[in-house]
Amino acid sequence: MKKTSFFIISLAVLLPLLAACGKKTNKESEQSDTSDYGYLYCHMSERGEWTAYALSRDGLNFTDLINGDSVFSPREHARIEGGTRDAYITRTHDGKGYLMVTTDMCVARSGKWNNYGIDLLRSDDLINWESVTFDFRKGPEIFSNPDGEDPYSDYSTIIRVWAPQIIWDADYQWPDGRKGGYMIYYSLWNPDAGEGYDRMYYSYADEDFTTLTKPKLLFDWGYATIDADINFLPSDSLYHMMIKKEGGKPGLFTSAAPTLHGPWPEPVDSDYVSFEGNKMCEGVSAYQPIGSDKWYIGYIEYSSSPKRYRICEADENMRNFHSPRDIQGVDAPQHGSFMRLNRDEYERLERWSASRTDSID
Repeated sequence: MKKTSFFIISLAVLLPLLAACGKKTNKESEQSDTSDYGYLYCHMSERGEWTAYALSRDGLNFTDLINGDSVFSPREHARIEGGTRDAYITRTHDGKGYLMVTTDMCVARSGKWNNYGIDLLRSDDLINWESVTFDFRKGPEIFSNPDGEDPYSDYSTIIRVWAPQIIWDADYQWPDGRKGGYMIYYSLWNPDAGEGYDRMYYSYADEDFTTLTKPKLLFDWGYATIDADINFLPSDSLYHMMIKKEGGKPGLFTSAAPTLHGPWPEPVDSDYVSFEGNKMCEGVSAYQPIGSDKWYIGYIEYSSSPKRYRICEADENMRNFHSPRDIQGVDAPQHGSFMRLNRDEYERLERWSASRTDSID
């Protein structure tokens, strides 16, 4: 009996730990800490509505690649407006490739803070990208489940599809029985459909990253919310979301939920990024320092002139925000995301940047 009891107790302790390990976010999928060498900051450039890269060894001090110029043609990949804003980059869930999503939007060209769709991009080397664009105004025909439930009777009046991000959901099941999909979450606003503000929605992309399911509401707190960033935390086995909320006490807050679909409770107003005072902040992106269970939280403080891209610190539970500082070495930082790189990836991008810069000179 003693041996049997010991075995049962051991399983009771071990199984939750195994479950937590299995939910590791695809940001670091198939990559152990021992292979981590540095960081990629993939972001919209403040110089224009394009996507730029910067590299860092410590996650705080960066060097622009190709002088902060566009890493690909925004006109080629943003087929609606020709601008790629709010770049979010991650690995494929098997660690063999890379994915990116951007807001298809160009304020400089349209003169409006409205947009109508998003761009899904895929690469094998972080340099050459293929993409598809989804113009939500076209309605059910663009989605992979055209017979599914519609959030709107009229999609053509959508005026915002903002700040998409990606997380792998191994538990998602497709109608044909396949398991696993990329949950893409974003804010959506269709005022003519009775929506008074931006709300968080989600869709699923397949493993090819070329299809998208119809939008479903993720949550509605009764006021506008944008720029969500979701990570699974082994420390408490919950999904944590950093987000900009524009109702109640506005600012950058965190909410936690047991599953990707929630329920997502309203954030606790006493624990948030409070040290910017009345300055306006958005574009949150959380990433972990190499070899640490703590967190860095990047965001853009956009009410100063010039704007400032800030990085603060948080504990292992993505709480207790402190020690804000400006990002260093990036000429025009804006809303973006971070991904850890191994040495081969890091040096490949360095060589690519050097070759591109030399060819221009």
